[in-house]
Formats: sequence, structure tokens, C-alpha cells
Amino acid sequence: MRIALGSDHAGFDLKTVLAKTLTDWGHDTLDVGTDNATDAVDYPDFGAAVGRSVASGDCELGVAVCGSGIGISIAANKVPGVRAAVVHDVTSAHLAREHNHANVLCLGSRLTGATVAVEALDAWLNATPASGRHVARVAKLDELDEHLGDDER
Repeated sequence: MRIALGSDHAGFDLKTVLAKTLTDWGHDTLDVGTDNATDAVDYPDFGAAVGRSVASGDCELGVAVCGSGIGISIAANKVPGVRAAVVHDVTSAHLAREHNHANVLCLGSRLTGATVAVEALDAWLNATPASGRHVARVAKLDELDEHLGDDER
């Protein structure tokens, strides 16, 4: 599976661990940046880059990391077709993929250690997007993407 990875400077070290893990597990990765932990950069640039890689079909899934996971997830979710979820543990990672069909996993390097992050990544990758009531709910999320810019306030 081809997986996009991106982070800001705060998430760089954890992204590096996750990239190596994914490669060790036999996945092909696309690193969209950043390339170091010392130069301050803006998380929206890298969240959007991961999102675009997934939405375009260049990558099947994405992983994005910033200090909290929140900012980079907001950026990724601005890309139509992306369902980015911030997770903090195995359970939230599994449910994000199973119930919400999350196609981008977001982690906070200041909140989640490397061991838990790897376990969460494993749970997310191995979860199966559920059918039934979850498909209808995800379809409603997809409808929101189709109506971007509509004035439905």
C-alpha cells in the first residue's frame, strides 16, 4: 500500500519513526515533508499535502503529525475527499478507520509517544471500514464535500 506522510517540525521525529515502521511492514511511502525538526514550518502546508496525495489517488492512505495532531488534521480535512482523524491510542485509531472510514491518520507528537503511535498505526491499518449504518454516515460526510461553497447557513 502507498501511504503519504507529512509533518511540521514538531512532528518530524515521530513521522520518521512511523515512516521506518511502514517501510519495515512492506508499505511504499511518500514523504511530503518537512525534512527536519529544527526549521519552524507551518502545519497547514503539510496537512494539505498529505490530504491532496490521498484525495488525488496518488496514495491510498495518509499519516500526518504535528505537535497536537489537531492543526494538521484541520488542514488535511480542508481537502475534499479526506477524512482525517486525530487519534491518541489504539482504540481511537481502530474506530477512526472502522466507523469513520478515516483515510488520514493524525497524531500529536507532544501527546502520543512513539510506542503508542506505532500501535495506533497498526490498529488503524488493520481495521476494516465497517458497512451498515457507517456507510450511510460516511456518505453524509462525502455530501458535505460536494456542497463546499454552498450557502446553506
